Amino acid sequence: MTKERRMWDGVPWYVEGGALHSEATLRLLAFAAFGSNEGVVGSKDLTVRALEQPDASVQVLPGACAVLNRAEGSSYQAYAGRLPVPDTIPIASTGSQPRSDLIIARVENPFPPGEAWALPEDVEAGPYIFTRVISGVPPTTVARDLATLAPRDSAIVLARIDLPPGTTAVTQGMIKDLRSIANPRHERIQKTATLNAATLLGYLDGSWQNWPGEVTSWNLDIPQWATHAKVEVTLSGMRMANGVVSGSMRLLLGAAPGSSIPIGDDQSAAVRRRDLLLSTEFPIADELRSTTQALTVQTRITAAGGDVQADALTWITLDIEFSEAPDVEGA
Repeated sequence: MTKERRMWDGVPWYVEGGALHSEATLRLLAFAAFGSNEGVVGSKDLTVRALEQPDASVQVLPGACAVLNRAEGSSYQAYAGRLPVPDTIPIASTGSQPRSDLIIARVENPFPPGEAWALPEDVEAGPYIFTRVISGVPPTTVARDLATLAPRDSAIVLARIDLPPGTTAVTQGMIKDLRSIANPRHERIQKTATLNAATLLGYLDGSWQNWPGEVTSWNLDIPQWATHAKVEVTLSGMRMANGVVSGSMRLLLGAAPGSSIPIGDDQSAAVRRRDLLLSTEFPIADELRSTTQALTVQTRITAAGGDVQADALTWITLDIEFSEAPDVEGA
């Protein structure tokens, strides 16, 4: 019988009958599950923090991560790692010169060809993944520089610590967060509205008013994972008349105001219509996640003269995108 010529990895996932599935195939599953990306899993995972009472160490908080396998011949492979309890890592003191250290999570698997890692004390239990310090890196080092510093390491960067001269205790201000999320989540909401009746706003006392009309506010369900919200509200065909308009508009998410934009013009008493875009990015605090918050449009006219009006010819469009990014708040 002629032996079958093999080009594929012989056993794909999953074949019955006692077929032997390779470690590389199992790591392929992790690679596919993470979408070929690497980084932490959640926005707070593996945050590097100074100790409550700063000393010559830092603490890596619990979390999970995806790490691409960079061993020789390891394409389409990744590791999934988990830190169930905080990990305290010693940081060497500095002398008369400053120093920057990189904090990484690294898989040290001694079994693939070409890997020089030592066998662990317990082959079954490991450990095979560690928090490591790369000391003495340039103070401008960022996560992508690991590909140059340690190109064969199966590792991700968590933070850089910038230590001034004579440092014996690491404070939070010395820690630069460099994490990325392997698969950050996004959710987009779009809504369009018009008013049932015209509503006009002129000069009152220069204070902020919830305007225009009954579509001034939307109730938004904030996802549990969201760390930021980018919000755009477009008002198409807002009417201005009766003089020069001086004022501004802004958005509020809950009680947090966004940036204000001017709405004034210098077209005197002529009746005109304008399109306005309000755009703000809100950081979302812990206490707002998994809650319903009002997104409110506010307007103020700051000088007597012209007024603004929204009516049946005015269209209001809401476009909001919730996103997830590394987050150290409350960690």
